Amino acid sequence: MIAYALRRGLSLLPVWLGISFVAFVLSSLSPGDPAQLILNRQQDEPPTPAQLEAFREANGLNDPFLVQYATFVAGLFRGELGTSFRTGTPVLEELVSRIPATLQITVPAVLLAVLLAVLIGVLSALRRNSLADHGSRVAALLSDSVPSFVLAYLLIIVFAVQAGLLPVAGRGGVEHLVLPVLTLTLATTASMMRLTRSSMLEVLGEDYMRTARAMGLPWRSVVFQHALRNALIPVVTVAGLVLAGFVTGTVIVETVFAWPGIGTFVVDSIFDRDYPVIQGFVVFTGTVFIVINLCVDLLYVRLDPRVRLTTGRASHGR
Repeated sequence: MIAYALRRGLSLLPVWLGISFVAFVLSSLSPGDPAQLILNRQQDEPPTPAQLEAFREANGLNDPFLVQYATFVAGLFRGELGTSFRTGTPVLEELVSRIPATLQITVPAVLLAVLLAVLIGVLSALRRNSLADHGSRVAALLSDSVPSFVLAYLLIIVFAVQAGLLPVAGRGGVEHLVLPVLTLTLATTASMMRLTRSSMLEVLGEDYMRTARAMGLPWRSVVFQHALRNALIPVVTVAGLVLAGFVTGTVIVETVFAWPGIGTFVVDSIFDRDYPVIQGFVVFTGTVFIVINLCVDLLYVRLDPRVRLTTGRASHGR
């Protein structure tokens, strides 16, 4: 297991380096002069050419592209993501300080989405072509067709403006969590529910399921101990990607609800051409995806005996 984890981790290192290169190139190609933008915000009067040149020199903007990239990668290996042009604070420190706010809405949303998706998906598969099955699929299609920002504004109009039950935006007590969490949950439950249903139907049609029923095993044991465990493998993959996307990509939801998380901070940095923050965010996002994908791969070993067998043979072969 440890050897498998180490091999998987080392195989992802080139991916991580590729992410860092893409992040650096794309931010460098973006239009606008960060020195001009940052100094205009910091001063009451337009910056002089000498001030612009001093800012570029102090932040390494005059160095050749390869030198800037080498400095960036060297900082990554030291655990540094650079320093924000706007705040003068290390980017990693800025991102870490906002992670709790982002996790406060993403973790409950992922848990609720997985719970609802598995529950509705399993029931739809067990009652295939029933009225409940057709109704859940139609509801999932409608939910999956509505963009998250439209859904967010609809929830605000219904529950905050019309009913006056919940606050419109901001971070505070539990009542402030309801609308952001509900938006994220509804935006992702539909796809996972459809995947759970199709995966469950496929497993229920396998030979070993018919054998288990023919042996007289209780139906509840057949469904929940044998079928559901194997049907959850693709759902675990999607849930891992959803969690990674939530942690790093809740930009729209955080902006709509004025939630002070990572997404809001990155949007402000994009407007200010704060290159270190943009680059650091992309690398941070890629790292989160890599780590979660690695965790999902390791979870496969626990869920699927075939993966355990393949892993064991690979380890013995080496």
